Amino acid sequence: MADWTRLFSLPLLFMVYLGECSLDFVEECTLKGFTHNLACSTCELMGDFKLEVIKPDCLQCCQKDKTEEEPTSKKYPFAELVVSFVRGDRLDQFPGLTVKYARGADPVIRLLDENREVQETLGVDKWNTDSLEEFFKLHLQN
Repeated sequence: MADWTRLFSLPLLFMVYLGECSLDFVEECTLKGFTHNLACSTCELMGDFKLEVIKPDCLQCCQKDKTEEEPTSKKYPFAELVVSFVRGDRLDQFPGLTVKYARGADPVIRLLDENREVQETLGVDKWNTDSLEEFFKLHLQN
């Protein structure tokens, strides 16, 4: 009769190895400044912002974009845009958006749930106003 511990030890070791590899990969991408929910379509826009140098790393760390058949991204009832300054009134069209001014702060978006608890935080220092507006149209409830 087969020794069960030996029989199951190899697959178990393999699963542990895969888990460690995926954690190392996520940590490496985080250290490079990429989030776990980075869409590959975002990487394709790197040239528009003169960031071709980081495009290969971006493409290694990104998640495949959802197709039309897959559900759309989550909609949040509220968001905070933390910036050192904002120009124009284009963001007034989003009633669930609060703009917080913090001197010298890197601009971030905090996506909040119904209880105004932070669910996600995104760095947006390289985003232009059009990108912010499009993001809020996609991810902020009306």
